[in-house]
Amino acid sequence: MQEETQEAPAQMGMAPPFSLKRKVWLNIVLFVLTIFSTLFVGISLSLNFKYTEVIAQNNLSALDLVEKLKDPQVISLSIIYVVVLLGILLGHEMGHFLTCRYYKINATLPYFIPAPTLIGTFGAFIKIKSPITRKQQLFDIGVAGPLTGFILSVPALAYGLSLSKAVPPIARDEVFVYFFGEPLILKFFAAMIFKDIPPDYSIYLHPVAFAGWVGILVTALNLFPFGQLDGGHISYALFGKKSRNLTRFFLGVFIVMGIFFWVGWFIWAFLLLFMGLKHPPVQDGGAPLSPGRKFISYVVILIFILSFIPDPIKGLSLFDILKEFLF
Repeated sequence: MQEETQEAPAQMGMAPPFSLKRKVWLNIVLFVLTIFSTLFVGISLSLNFKYTEVIAQNNLSALDLVEKLKDPQVISLSIIYVVVLLGILLGHEMGHFLTCRYYKINATLPYFIPAPTLIGTFGAFIKIKSPITRKQQLFDIGVAGPLTGFILSVPALAYGLSLSKAVPPIARDEVFVYFFGEPLILKFFAAMIFKDIPPDYSIYLHPVAFAGWVGILVTALNLFPFGQLDGGHISYALFGKKSRNLTRFFLGVFIVMGIFFWVGWFIWAFLLLFMGLKHPPVQDGGAPLSPGRKFISYVVILIFILSFIPDPIKGLSLFDILKEFLF
């Protein structure tokens, strides 16, 4: 995610020379905390991946759990998860940052957000501190992050899937388990790798595959055409003020998806309303984008289609929750 502010005066987007002497202590502290929060999740993922059958049968005592936490493979898989996930998120944000530097636009280094979530973080963002004055700058900064993140996520997802395993049905009343939604690109790779598994089996993702899945999800979420999201920058560069109609449409889509697919869309709708749906104008608002950038916009749409997950966590739509309580 990105956050654009007008905190510092700027002359036509000119940025001061970048220096590590600038205050980066907060970036470093947040990054270190995010390493630990994602490592905690990585340990859980790795433990569950290696001992899936034992855990599913509830045959793991507290003493056994402590012993298995010392397993070198569990530890190494946990570290790999952290490296892959944070590498994807860092690549996404550095795509924005380096493009800002190219255009001499003042921007901060990435801020990571540690959090006790299913992935161990709320992601990362940069602050753009000087105005973006031209459409091509806005477009390039907007697409740089998703393109980089997608390029890093795809090999992680594909390689991780080759290390994943098919498991028999797990009864939800015997063990607490999440089932994650599948973007089209995951279905494509899974169809090639898992050709002959029984229809009632599930694919248990290797930690590397899960990190790739998160990267794909982050790419899709950032491409929604809202305000300061990457998709908001791209749509404003393409359509100008008319992009507000697209924003209103997708806000309605979020409400519908929250009812039928995943209640998290309600939270996203609230956050985006809080952040603001309008996009700051640029000086050359009437200037068209180059044919090359228009072609890239079609590539971005394809990436969104391949990455979009209507139900990131299955069985948690408003309809599912009400059905569980009422019937």
